[in-house]
Amino acid sequence: MAIIEQGFGPHLMLDCRECDIDKISDLAVVQSFLDDLPELIGMTKIIPPYVFPYSGLVPEDKGITGVVIIAESHLTFHSFVEKDYFFFDIFSCKPFDIDFVEQHVIKTFGVKSYERFMSERGRQFPRYISDKLVEGATEAIPSAVSV
Repeated sequence: MAIIEQGFGPHLMLDCRECDIDKISDLAVVQSFLDDLPELIGMTKIIPPYVFPYSGLVPEDKGITGVVIIAESHLTFHSFVEKDYFFFDIFSCKPFDIDFVEQHVIKTFGVKSYERFMSERGRQFPRYISDKLVEGATEAIPSAVSV
């Protein structure tokens, strides 16, 4: 077996505001969203989503928090209803359709304004492969450069 360094996987983070308040404060909507999304993008849920109302130390920080653990990593959702804001992120060791996920979040929660952050996590994470061609690779993959 050979060791290559190609990165662990994509991490999409969305900071969303000007949303549909009814949706970001609805346990059932968030539960359904987190329950359905893994299958829509070809991921494997390990457990059903855990979604609950949250009321922080600062009274206006109340909202909905949810997480679903997938075999490939996780998805999380945290809303701050009185601030018309929520955070969503998905991290996976397996590539996924980032643009689809982004648009699905925007449509589901009626997002009018947001910031998108993308990161390729674990750029030096060693992947073990056999002599088979790595999916999508057409030539040798160079190792990551240490900074």
